[in-house]
Amino acid sequence: MDELKTLAVAVDARGIATVALQRGDVLNAFDETMIAELTDAFATLGRRDDVRAIVLRSDGRAFCAGADLQWMQRASANDAAANLRDAERFAAMMRAIRQCPKPTVARVQGHAFGGGVGLCAACDIVIASDHARFSVSEARFGILPAVIGPYLVEAVGQRQARRLALTATQLAAAEAVAIGLIHQAVPLDALDDALERTLSELGRNGPHALMEIKRFFDAIGEYPPSDERTAFTAQTISRVRATPEAKEGFAAFFAKRPPAWETGTE
Repeated sequence: MDELKTLAVAVDARGIATVALQRGDVLNAFDETMIAELTDAFATLGRRDDVRAIVLRSDGRAFCAGADLQWMQRASANDAAANLRDAERFAAMMRAIRQCPKPTVARVQGHAFGGGVGLCAACDIVIASDHARFSVSEARFGILPAVIGPYLVEAVGQRQARRLALTATQLAAAEAVAIGLIHQAVPLDALDDALERTLSELGRNGPHALMEIKRFFDAIGEYPPSDERTAFTAQTISRVRATPEAKEGFAAFFAKRPPAWETGTE
């Protein structure tokens, strides 16, 4: 990655990558620069063998206020072709996060509005402060959540997504948990402990198995199993349980020892 202007990216000794939004002066709203840097960061970290999981976080009053309104205004003033290219870059960023092969965890310390809700919906796991608020706020500005819409529907379902988009209501963290937008809400001073527990749980699992899990659930979707999907599920487990990582997992269990990926001896 080139020198970053809107993010801070680091990888610790455990292989936990942190991508931190660094535009606190504008409530961590994203503009064209942050969109490009987030896209590149998730694509690059997703390819790195030493990365086990990726944490998306920010500091300050807001997790992410969505799109920077000055950027949106600039984009709307462009000709149709340039406006479309700008929107396509935003869509590519969302897809890069959602399709990242490594587990992604959003640490949400403050409010998430508009595209900030989209960032949450695109991550695998979301842990938030219990004082955070969430709003799909695009309609307040006369637009709609088109780019984040598919991720919102995946997270909360069609009817809840419609309600959130039509009303632009602000959800308390407890309601966001109840409808599936986030997974856990804890006091702000317990947020990092909750994050560490989740990262520890991920670290105890086979790294290749985690990537296979993500690919598998993407492939089967949410629909009732068809003959094709039933065959795919059998083919997948038969392939994965024959891998060296799976054999090590079974051997470690029966030997009553930690697996190699947990002790760093793989």
